Amino acid sequence: MGHYLKTRIDKKATNISVLAAIGVRRDGQKILLSIMNMGGESTAAWRQFLDDLDARGLKRPEFVIVDGAPGLEAALVALWGNDLPIQRCAVHKHRNLLAHAPKHMHEELENDYRDMIYADTAAEVEKRRKAFLRKWRLKCRAVADSLEEAGDRLFTFTRLDPSQWKAARTTNAIERLNEEFRRRIKTQAVLPCAGTVPMLLWALLASGQITMRKVDGWQTLDKPIKPMTLDLAA
Repeated sequence: MGHYLKTRIDKKATNISVLAAIGVRRDGQKILLSIMNMGGESTAAWRQFLDDLDARGLKRPEFVIVDGAPGLEAALVALWGNDLPIQRCAVHKHRNLLAHAPKHMHEELENDYRDMIYADTAAEVEKRRKAFLRKWRLKCRAVADSLEEAGDRLFTFTRLDPSQWKAARTTNAIERLNEEFRRRIKTQAVLPCAGTVPMLLWALLASGQITMRKVDGWQTLDKPIKPMTLDLAA
């Protein structure tokens, strides 16, 4: 996903977009695969970022979690095909839904969304999704349209073993990495140059000042991903 940080370019403080990817090994350990300043989050920028990973030997991922940036999704599909299992971050979609609803509906919307996303089984997720759409098409059409925009990619996590759902629903792992990085540079309002960002983050990870724990449900990572079974017609 992309992060925006303030750095100095041509003696001016400028926000730059830094693209980053975290991978998960078979033993469940998270690792930083790449972090690069690409100047933006366009499809072309993400494709260059992914091509670099591919050239360095990264095989086609078995499961990818994204924040919903259209450029990233388009680049992933272009490189690895339409059948690549892609999960939209449930937290980012939650924010999108709230942005489409009036404030007095937020609490009700949050409750309905949590009931759906955090249901215990794939069948319950499907049932509550249909109920969510039926209800919100009447209460606030923009909310239902926003949910439908994500399509089945908001529910790809249901193809995994339930022990992995907590980790697979969101981009929280990379968000936490970003928070840890920002916390350690908070005394520096502006970084000296664009190249400082990836160099400093790699150094903090290599020195152990920032650590990443194993992903939840790693013991079941050897289980194959199930075919998509959700009936998305509501």
